[in-house]
Amino acid sequence: MQTIFIMVKCELGQAYRVAEKAVDIEQVSEVHSISGQFDLMMKCYLQDNQDIGHFVNEQVQKIPGIKDTFTLITFKAFT
Repeated sequence: MQTIFIMVKCELGQAYRVAEKAVDIEQVSEVHSISGQFDLMMKCYLQDNQDIGHFVNEQVQKIPGIKDTFTLITFKAFT
């Protein structure tokens, strides 16, 4: 299992609508509103053999109201 975080910049006034759509995606475990350059941050769990680029392009970036994304790929979780 691989964990990625996707930072999302939304069109003005669309953050809540985008978040509502994002939580319906099976691989998205959490969606947080954030401050700064981006409006939302999604925590996603993908299968080891799942193509990250394809997931982001086909599942996330097609959500209406998304203006831009920035994907962070994680290596190790410290608990």
